[in-house]
Amino acid sequence: MINFTLKQFRYFEALARHGHFGRAAEVCAISQPALSMQIKELEAALGTNLFERGARQVRLTSFGEAFAVRVRDILRSVDELADIARAAQTQLVGRLRIGVIPTVAPYLLPTIIGNLMRLNADLDLQLRETITPKLLTELAEGRLDTAIVALPISEPSLTEVPLFSEDFVLIRPAEDEGKPVPSRERLREMRLLLLEEGHCFRDQALSFCNMSAAPPRELLDGSSLSTLVQMVSAGIGVTLIPEMAMAVETRSASVSVARFGDPKPQRVVGMVWRKTSPLAKQLSQVAELVRFSAESLRAQHGAAR
Repeated sequence: MINFTLKQFRYFEALARHGHFGRAAEVCAISQPALSMQIKELEAALGTNLFERGARQVRLTSFGEAFAVRVRDILRSVDELADIARAAQTQLVGRLRIGVIPTVAPYLLPTIIGNLMRLNADLDLQLRETITPKLLTELAEGRLDTAIVALPISEPSLTEVPLFSEDFVLIRPAEDEGKPVPSRERLREMRLLLLEEGHCFRDQALSFCNMSAAPPRELLDGSSLSTLVQMVSAGIGVTLIPEMAMAVETRSASVSVARFGDPKPQRVVGMVWRKTSPLAKQLSQVAELVRFSAESLRAQHGAAR
């Protein structure tokens, strides 16, 4: 009989995910030699290699790829056992892993964290900021409990809870203050600055501008909303940002803000989690807290304006 340990499975999963002994060891909070030894012991017990070792990275063998699927299922089931125990509590306790898209995280997370910690100071809050496709993968693999994303996701295995909607605003150079707001057609003729590929906000902005029907004359990419706004301040072009980002991103930039007429470009932000999650009741409570946090932030911005 082959004896495995959950520790070996977690080390294996980390190495399979990162493809690098150093990064995997850092994530697992152990030394690289200790991780390497555990992987070698696992391979010896199996009687075959799980990884192809290269000079800079490691890759799963064909057997390793099949093994990884089963290991992730096992680790997800183990985590769900702990979730079942947590779900029996009246209050959310222990670890809570939340993923957030980059166009929400810097602006809403401080308020969410404050409200969550006031609710339960002992909560082990673990946050992950990345683009929607990665969040959905990590959610499916059990590495996240929930994610705050732009809806709809339309994934049958996930519960979607809409939280709030918000408008997009147009950011232009300061000298454009007071000029007529350009139409969608006019935007397609301007130098439009958008987030790079992979960000759902980019797709939403392109959809509003109907870029798929008529490619833009000039389209430049940025890695963050802050970068885009600073590029506008430098006179490179114009951009769209969500309303919640406006106060933070425009306070130190020489830009003007314009609002579109109807139909306004908007997005719906919500929370998603696995339909099988034992924490569904507690996550519904967290969703209400996130909704309250967004309303509070909007009220603060309204008072400031």
